Amino acid sequence: MFLLLVLELTDDSNKKKPVVVIVIVSISIVSGMFIVGWIIWFDLVTVAAATNNFSYASKIGEGGFGPVYKGVLETGQEVAVKRLSKSSGQGLEEFKNEVILIAKLQHRNLVRLLGCCIQGEERMLIYEYMPNKSLDYFIFDQTRSTLLPWHKRFDIIMGIARGLLYLHQDSRLRIIHRDLKTSNILLDREMNSKISDFGIARIFGGDQSEARTKRVIGTYGYMSPEYAIDGKFSVKSDVFSFGTLVLEIVNGKKNRGFNHADHDHNLLGHAWLQWKEDKVLELVDAAMEDSYVVSQVMKCIQVGLLCVQKYPEDRPIMSSVVVMLSNESVTLPQPKQPGFFTERSSRDTDLLSRKEKGCTENPVTITVCTMIINFVEEWQRTLTLVSSHSGGR
Repeated sequence: MFLLLVLELTDDSNKKKPVVVIVIVSISIVSGMFIVGWIIWFDLVTVAAATNNFSYASKIGEGGFGPVYKGVLETGQEVAVKRLSKSSGQGLEEFKNEVILIAKLQHRNLVRLLGCCIQGEERMLIYEYMPNKSLDYFIFDQTRSTLLPWHKRFDIIMGIARGLLYLHQDSRLRIIHRDLKTSNILLDREMNSKISDFGIARIFGGDQSEARTKRVIGTYGYMSPEYAIDGKFSVKSDVFSFGTLVLEIVNGKKNRGFNHADHDHNLLGHAWLQWKEDKVLELVDAAMEDSYVVSQVMKCIQVGLLCVQKYPEDRPIMSSVVVMLSNESVTLPQPKQPGFFTERSSRDTDLLSRKEKGCTENPVTITVCTMIINFVEEWQRTLTLVSSHSGGR
């Protein structure tokens, strides 16, 4: 079945332009799925059966969006199901944002979004299942961190770098993730890293290189100074987050909440002090013992410090980062002082991600996405009516 939607959308110049959206709908009774264009729309019965009716035993996590469950489809495929909590203040916009990006992003170092479920008040996202959970599950745990020797940590760093390079440069649209952190780096069976959670990501179009928001969202400890203070974000704010990740992977401690007997700096400040005193190898996580390659570790620390420099114009772009990390003959520049290089009170605690209700996404993209979602809801209501009438005959 085909449905042709002709929409009149208004661009920034207030001129109405016709946009044709062709939505292809097919119904599979066997699989219990709706396929709408590039999106697989799972029905509630299928998802409930896969997760044992969203049982506590199937629950594998919880975030601002809502609970996450492990599910097994009738085909035997394992999936992760993010179910929008009815009490969530941030989930609906994030849900729409991930649906917008579903057709845009395909890369081995990005978690694949398989589809979604919209039925009644339910809003769910279905992902490929990552059996080894997230990066923070390993590197910040004294016991599990020993399962990540240096060669694997270096592979994880390279995977994140390549995924971020794809988002910034190689995908059809420039994507700014805005919430890159250890808990959003998932690990597959072979411990390969995959970037996840695009709920607050932004799409940059054309020659756009920077944007500003009045409501800053993300996770403190990974935010760049210009974003946390002025609401400015760009590829360079993602680069800052990446640099923080690199230093955390090397050190095995969180940036925010980092403690040291000699000072009250965070991990970035501590790394900078060690760099200036030529003691960078003291940053290496003791859990790695003698498993690391000195030249690789020192290069990663230097790249990490280059990425977290205070001013965005000093930070490298991700294409340069990938070259610096993968090419041993490249000469690296000397890093400058990192952002937030000030001693803070030891009473500071982590602040959780906050939802930005105001959205400055591309209005055409959001409108098209909303129209598709509304169409699916209407189509499901029609199917229900047809089914009820057929059953009454």
